[in-house]
Amino acid sequence: MTPQVEPLDSDFLQDPYAVYRRLRQRGPVHRVEIWGGVPAWLVTRYAEARELLADPRLAKDHLRAERLFPPGFAGGARSGWNANMLHTDPPDHTRLRRLVNKAFAARAVQHLRPRIEQVTDELLDTLDPTGPVDLIQSFALPLPIRIIGLLLGVPESDHERFTEWSEPFIDSRASFRRGSAERELAEYLPRLLAAKRANPEPDLLSELAAASADGDRLTEAELLTMTFLLILAGYETTVNLIGNGAHALLTNPARLAELQARPELLPAAVEEFLRIASPVNIATTRFTTEPVRIGEVEIPAGEFVLIGLLAANHDEVQFTGPDELDFTRAVNAHLAFGHGIHYCVGAPLARLEGEVALGRLLARFPGIALDADAPTPGRRQSTLMHGLTALPVRLTAA
Repeated sequence: MTPQVEPLDSDFLQDPYAVYRRLRQRGPVHRVEIWGGVPAWLVTRYAEARELLADPRLAKDHLRAERLFPPGFAGGARSGWNANMLHTDPPDHTRLRRLVNKAFAARAVQHLRPRIEQVTDELLDTLDPTGPVDLIQSFALPLPIRIIGLLLGVPESDHERFTEWSEPFIDSRASFRRGSAERELAEYLPRLLAAKRANPEPDLLSELAAASADGDRLTEAELLTMTFLLILAGYETTVNLIGNGAHALLTNPARLAELQARPELLPAAVEEFLRIASPVNIATTRFTTEPVRIGEVEIPAGEFVLIGLLAANHDEVQFTGPDELDFTRAVNAHLAFGHGIHYCVGAPLARLEGEVALGRLLARFPGIALDADAPTPGRRQSTLMHGLTALPVRLTAA
């Protein structure tokens, strides 16, 4: 019997929750089409998702993945920018990740707290307390861009270009700009890294430019693609965490009041935002290197597998009341940052930024509310990222 094919279309991207609920009830894995016609399998239940995220039979090597696309469909998969640790397997993945693990470790990230607090306060100072404010463009977006720019050592004058370069790789509505973004990156990043070599500073890019791990120095191509990945992944997830978290609060007045009355719940609240409105919808693509059985379905070797992080985080079997915002969950082992060897290296930084940003936003503007006169916020056209295009608010209740 031929499995029913689910289209991951624009309607799905705007409201994936109902689709995921229906698919979980049907089974753990489903036939889908991605990128305009490429067949794949989508995993929607928690237990299977967690297991497969750590399954070595699912690979990510971009060169091998290219050969699995139907003729004419590889498109962006052939981009040289995919040659980074997100799209590699051991031993290359192990070597590349070792180079950045230390910089993003929880203890190292805590040293950034004063700077994150300073940047947060500076951005809050610029917000108009009397008029409408787009919380994404004015706060959730610039904060993580400035922080990752600081950590990497990217000149502040170049920070605004991050979104121009990254958006075509994430949002289908901007994909027509991908070619120009790749050309600009190919010109900009070598100049930036050459400057770091000539005048090293106490930042991550200077370290990477001179890096060796157990004597295995980064190649020039690896250095370029690693830099691109750190810029892109270094802020996109956090933008969505802050934006989705603020939206979850503003659409749940009881939870907003609870958090304002009990600010000690903030770390747990950030974990709940990560679960209920996961900043990453579907994990980056994997493929089977041998047949893999999921429930009653056997996926042949050489087929793409998508793991639905947002879907798994709403699994009724794993989470009681999965659609309810609950800051007092006894167990919240969500998969928002993945699991296994590809667990998000920037998770400690994203958590810290989310905690500081949302905590100081509520402390500064306790009367914050959705702008009742603005349209309902729309979501980005991306199977990868799960975030809002805008979040219109009023900082002082009318």
